Amino acid sequence: MRTCSNIILASTRRGFLQRTSAGFGWLAFAAMKASGLRAETAKSYLNPLAPKPTHFPARAKRVIFLYMQGGPSQMETFDWKPEMVGRSGGAHKLLGPVLKFSPQGQSGLMISEAFPELSQHADELCLLNGCQTRTPSHSQATVALHTGNDMFVRPSMGAWCVYGLGSEAEDLPGYITIDPPHDQGGAMNYGSAFLPATYQGMRLGNGREAVPNLTPSLSEKDQRLQVDFAQRLNRRLMERHDPSNPELEGVIQSMQLACKMQTSVPGVLDLSGESDSVMERYGLNQNATSRFGTQCLTARRLAERGVRFIQISHGGWDHHNNLSQGILGRGESIDKPIAGLLTDLKERDMLKDTLVLWGGEFGRGAYDDKGDGNGRGHQAKGFTMFMAGGGVKGGYRHGATDETGSEAVEGKMGTHDLHATILHLLGLDHELLTYKYAGRDFRLTDVAGEVAKDILA
Repeated sequence: MRTCSNIILASTRRGFLQRTSAGFGWLAFAAMKASGLRAETAKSYLNPLAPKPTHFPARAKRVIFLYMQGGPSQMETFDWKPEMVGRSGGAHKLLGPVLKFSPQGQSGLMISEAFPELSQHADELCLLNGCQTRTPSHSQATVALHTGNDMFVRPSMGAWCVYGLGSEAEDLPGYITIDPPHDQGGAMNYGSAFLPATYQGMRLGNGREAVPNLTPSLSEKDQRLQVDFAQRLNRRLMERHDPSNPELEGVIQSMQLACKMQTSVPGVLDLSGESDSVMERYGLNQNATSRFGTQCLTARRLAERGVRFIQISHGGWDHHNNLSQGILGRGESIDKPIAGLLTDLKERDMLKDTLVLWGGEFGRGAYDDKGDGNGRGHQAKGFTMFMAGGGVKGGYRHGATDETGSEAVEGKMGTHDLHATILHLLGLDHELLTYKYAGRDFRLTDVAGEVAKDILA
């Protein structure tokens, strides 16, 4: 039976509501399977997803994070190293860039041949060439990028953003992650940990079952009867439990949202109303770009509807070998869709307040990994990400690695610095955005983090 309760129960099995049923017992949890409360009961609740004031004027209203799983090589994408050209040969020897770079836009940013479409937006890109992370391990670096900590379970970056700002979407979650990786931390990367479950990310898959149990199997009349029955159970339960209990509130709010999603989500996922020119812009008519293009177009549609934090994931960037063809292939699959997204956002006057973030968990080393002149190992001390829109300088390069691309030497941006900067662009002071848990105040940036003020437009 597909009802709004089933949507949330399916999410629970995937880890989205890992905390909401704790402490209430099976009967109480069953009583909370509701899609809404009567008006008099609902008045006792403050919607945790309602928009909240910022600490100071925000430059960005929302984030679209394009996560490249595996660690893209900065020296074949956005970190031009002319001193390395021609260096190659043998294991543990320096390996020069295997792709060509050229200056792009009025700014003259050096961008590799892997991104011919994105290069046309060079004057909107803010290259972060001094990024660093603590460890070159995929799983740890991935979790650190998403949560700020690679040793303990912590709320995800998206969850913190929605906790601090709420959402402008009334019938969609505040945080949606599209086709996230199953490994390298899994649900931790979009979970809420000790924050209320309302702020965790909703996982959106591919195809017709992007959200399981979305289509009701009951008639409208029968579902109304079920909802009314669940409301009566809720009222009884509320007489016995504190209405402000975050665990109980999280489940009830999730059930309310689930019923709204039965109407809203199919409309968001239905791209048939988009024009042929938009479809072409995102590459939906080409095999190489159709999947990522669909995700990028969906992200734009979610952003239009007020979703606060949207993440898209793209794998296959772990190039220990087959570097040149691997980067060209991966680049082809994302180049046109990202360029289409930036064009679309700009035409709709949304790029100025949408922060687009691109990057992986770390970068690649300066040395020939396998001795075949076509592969690089992991590198955490210096790599590249980029931002666009959302109040950052366009056509700008921030930070630099040394002449071999091995380590950041200017404009260093560690994980906490990156998170502090993202929050700052959203109008949030990373030192003030805290949540009390286990006797202490926690924050996304732990006890560190500096805002990269040089990149602010």
